[in-house]
Formats: sequence, structure tokens, C-alpha cells
Amino acid sequence: MSESRPPSTARLVVGVSGSPGSLTALVRAADEARRRGVELWPVHAWIPPGGDLAARRSPAAALMVPQWEQLARERLLKALRDVFGDTGSGLPGQALVARGAPGPALVQIADREDDVIVVGAGRRGRLRRGLRPSVGRYCLAHAGCPVLGVPPSPLQAALEAAHRRNVLRLRLDTGRLQREFDTVPPGA
Repeated sequence: MSESRPPSTARLVVGVSGSPGSLTALVRAADEARRRGVELWPVHAWIPPGGDLAARRSPAAALMVPQWEQLARERLLKALRDVFGDTGSGLPGQALVARGAPGPALVQIADREDDVIVVGAGRRGRLRRGLRPSVGRYCLAHAGCPVLGVPPSPLQAALEAAHRRNVLRLRLDTGRLQREFDTVPPGA
């Protein structure tokens, strides 16, 4: 006699770090979850400062783990409030804080065939790719489910250009930023 398991509910597992790219991915994942009628699982992965090996070697670091985990939880809650406000997403699912590198954590959590991993796929220069490997690339290479890479918001390029001009102490053209903001469709 075979044991029948109830069908599992599909989930959209989205990586949330608090960066503008991850917030854009969270908005897209929530829209997709509503459209598909599935659960939304925002995940914030964290590693102790200096990495897990350094934390294991230092007795003082072991005492800090609860505080680091609390900081990670607060970062995830802030990102959720930034996107959904105080009312929440209104979607079923759960928010998770996972200890470990973001890519492996997302792949481990999204362990069902009908899951979908959603990650921000921002523009990255050669130096950034060398210093911090891409979470999206890791998920594409290792996940057993589909991976959705969300491009950055069109406003991100305008914001970065404004920051560059500000560093150079050039006059900011707020009218141009306003025109770019006005042309972006809602939810982008």
C-alpha cells in the first residue's frame, strides 16, 4: 500500500537582501504569486562577519550569533515593510532568515519541482563579479526548479547617474529625474 501525500503548494522563493535589485525582485515575485495563486516565501540569507569559518574559530563570535541573526531578521522585515507597508503582502507563505550564502540557501529552500526562485539580476561590473559571485548564476546552475531573474528598475540607472554627479559635485537635474520617473510604468 503506497502512502499518498497531499499535493504541495507551489512557492515563489525570492531572495531579499534589502538592495534596490532585491526589492524590485520582491515586487515582481509578489505580482507573480498573486497571478499564479501560489505562496510567497521571501528569504534573507546571512553569513557571520568574516565568514562561518572565522565564527567557528572564535568563542566570542559564537556569543554574537543571536545578535547577527536578529539583525538579519530586522533587515528582512524592513525590506518587507519598504515594499508592502505595514499591511503586508496579503499572500500566503512565510518569510525566512537562513544562515548561509544566498545562492545555496535559496536552492536548498526551493527544493520542490513546482517552486520558482526569483532573484534580482542587476548590472555588475567585472570587479563586482570577481569579489562577490552572482546569486542568480549560482541558482541557475544548481536549482532543480525554474529561476526567474528580474532586471533592475529603470529608475536604478537614473539614481546611479545622480549619485555619480553628486560625488563629482555637479549640479543635479531634478527635472530630468522627474521626467524619467513619470515615464516608468507602475510596479516597475
